[in-house]
Amino acid sequence: MQTFLPFLVKYSSLPDVEIIVADNASDDDSVDFLKANYPNITLLLLDKNYGFAEGYNKALKEVKAECYVLLNSDIEVTENWLQPLIDLLESNPEIAVVMPKLLSYYQRNYFEYAGAAGGYIDKYGYPFCKGRIFETMEKDEGQYNGTSEIFWATGACLAIKSDIFHMAGGFDSYFFAHQEEIDLCWRLQHKGYKIFCNTQSIAYHLGGGTLPKSNPYKTYLNIRNNHVLLYKNLPKKKWIKIFLIRIPLDILAALKFLSGSQPSEFWAVFKAYYSFCSYLRTSKRELMVTNTSFRLIYQGSIIYQYFFLKKNKFSDIKFKVGSK
Repeated sequence: MQTFLPFLVKYSSLPDVEIIVADNASDDDSVDFLKANYPNITLLLLDKNYGFAEGYNKALKEVKAECYVLLNSDIEVTENWLQPLIDLLESNPEIAVVMPKLLSYYQRNYFEYAGAAGGYIDKYGYPFCKGRIFETMEKDEGQYNGTSEIFWATGACLAIKSDIFHMAGGFDSYFFAHQEEIDLCWRLQHKGYKIFCNTQSIAYHLGGGTLPKSNPYKTYLNIRNNHVLLYKNLPKKKWIKIFLIRIPLDILAALKFLSGSQPSEFWAVFKAYYSFCSYLRTSKRELMVTNTSFRLIYQGSIIYQYFFLKKNKFSDIKFKVGSK
């Protein structure tokens, strides 16, 4: 926070903009640091760690604004980062969410894992981005510049209309963390709204500040939440078909972890399945499907494209997306 907050303060001085920090019961000295160095910043203190999803839900209930800009504490914003997001968001009543171009904090001319230039999923539910497919990050050479419609915006940095956020019920608290933003964006598309990336806005993301990529709990959350995402947002018959295909694919992923001497990651896959099966016994599906809910889903397999055809750039995938 001490590294990134000065940039936020410097580059967010627009009329009617207020910086609010929601503290999810942190156990470091960040609250004392804020009180001592930024007394004018509003501080919302939560009584425990509710995770990314419910933490934001609880904090945003206390915030009155026309638009929320959700920002991770490990994001370095740049000059004129905010206005392009707000301008695009307000330009069309159908646009609900806008994200910036997200670049790597350490390799500043490369895209960052958590969102790059906008997110998508394939028909089996695997997320990928313009500028990032699995572990391959592209160099940013302006190849994805412009304003483009995307399937999901990164929760690391996104702007969303407040009335739409609350109308949709906010994030699903069951997710705790990881892929809750994909779920929210998909639910908004069921309601006819659109998600955009505007690369005139640029931010740099450190990434892995809460959970590193190799953390078994992160593997558990990603697999469990991805299955919850598909269950919630696909028609029942289609979900069953996809789920039966995903089982052997996830088993292969688990075996890869085991062969790579990562037993904790191996067991995380099966713990995720156990948790998802428990979720199925208690959840109720409330899905309102529209024809536009699936038009930005890649109808091929990103696994096949990446691992078998060796296509590791978004531009290599024959996938037409909406643009403005």
